[in-house]
Amino acid sequence: MSVVTLVGRPGCHLCTDARTVVASVAADTGAEFVEVSIDDDLELMDRFSELIPVVLIDDAYHAHYVIDPSALRAALLR
Repeated sequence: MSVVTLVGRPGCHLCTDARTVVASVAADTGAEFVEVSIDDDLELMDRFSELIPVVLIDDAYHAHYVIDPSALRAALLR
């Protein structure tokens, strides 16, 4: 089972939109959904800074900003 991590920040409207997409696709595909704040992790801040929201699949970069549900689903079903 894959782990899908949404890296965001409180108050980020794109993060709110991404959460809806990622949570839905994760539920549909059986992936585990984890959400973390970039403000709480210096390593993530160094890696992604202003690219939030960022989606990671098993800790590997998948996408940022606007998350395409079809592309996420396809990546999780590989």
